[in-house]
Amino acid sequence: MDLSRRQFVGTGLVAAAAFFGLPSIASAQELDEAINAFTGGAELGSDGVTLIAPEIAENGNTVPIEVDAPGAEAIMILAAGNPSPDVCTFNFGPLAGSRAASTRIRLAGEQEVIAVARMSDGTFKQARQHVRVTIGGCGG
Repeated sequence: MDLSRRQFVGTGLVAAAAFFGLPSIASAQELDEAINAFTGGAELGSDGVTLIAPEIAENGNTVPIEVDAPGAEAIMILAAGNPSPDVCTFNFGPLAGSRAASTRIRLAGEQEVIAVARMSDGTFKQARQHVRVTIGGCGG
């Protein structure tokens, strides 16, 4: 097999990018560790948090989400399929008028977006929304 210099260099660059440069998907263990770090291992309830995200996002670079958790002290947003699952955490002070936030996040591909809220009574609640992405945002 004869390789030209261009083919050899191109093959080497592709191999190096695959080994060093491509982001990997967060494992379920990383996701669980991020949730446990936020909750301290507490049980998660499923009511009391509203997460609004599109079912289909045209572009993974800018996916709009909204989260609302009346009575929450903090809300953590996670993206299960991103290289790093924790996206952001919103903290609310005692004088906050509403315990809601909206932002745009980057998603690598089809995955679940998770919102975990720490309530003022010390309990934790969660909401999940599956999002399909047609064009990936994290190297996808």
